[in-house]
Amino acid sequence: MELKTVQTPHVPVRYITGGAGPALVFLHGAGGITPDDPLLAALAKGHTVYAPLVPGYGDSEECGEIRDMLDFTLHSWDVVAALGLTDPILVGHSMGGMIAAEMAALQPNDVSRLGLIAPAGLWDDDHPIPDLFATLPYEMPALLFHDAEAGAALLTAGRDVTDPGFLQTYLVTNARQLGMAGRILFPIPERGLRQRLYRIRAKTVLVWGDSDRLIPPVYAHAFKKGIAGAELVSIPEAGHMVTLERPQAVADALGRLG
Repeated sequence: MELKTVQTPHVPVRYITGGAGPALVFLHGAGGITPDDPLLAALAKGHTVYAPLVPGYGDSEECGEIRDMLDFTLHSWDVVAALGLTDPILVGHSMGGMIAAEMAALQPNDVSRLGLIAPAGLWDDDHPIPDLFATLPYEMPALLFHDAEAGAALLTAGRDVTDPGFLQTYLVTNARQLGMAGRILFPIPERGLRQRLYRIRAKTVLVWGDSDRLIPPVYAHAFKKGIAGAELVSIPEAGHMVTLERPQAVADALGRLG
């Protein structure tokens, strides 16, 4: 997978690309994404994958013009246009799923296939979503993974999370990235999407880890109820980061979109 740049009206956007086949746009979650992401590799076996970084993530420029949900949605459509794509398969994970769903609701005639992997965007007072902005590094693995020990190794690449150097890098990176993500996720990840789900006309596949402790599976059924004809694929022994724990199973589920 390669890291490239495309110019949009407001900001140059860094994106990861690779593979061959039908175009697939992948929108990442609040934790970001890298070229060695295993799900991107799995998807690239049968698709030409385009995974744009949200401004402020990785080595990309920040963008003050992106302030709210509508801005995120229109910016993402600007990226699709800048890439020269028409009706790509649209896939998003977590925060990226929230954006993808908004894109499909805003321009329903421009999205015929939609994959939502444990998307944010809805809120249930009986099942509140934990506050990522108040979660400490050592708490993340148990929240995000079915297997917390294996998850910790994936998140830290074997580094000591109590090491001051690691913590400093983590906090600086997190401040930059979550500062951007917070514009749609803070104080709660809800911006009225529930009232717009009926507008989605795309063939939709929802993918959820059975052990998701961040956005529990009760939300999967809420999305399924809100999107006409949506299909739900539940993946066992996987948490919110099902994209890292079971990448091939996620790619197989998304394969139902073509």
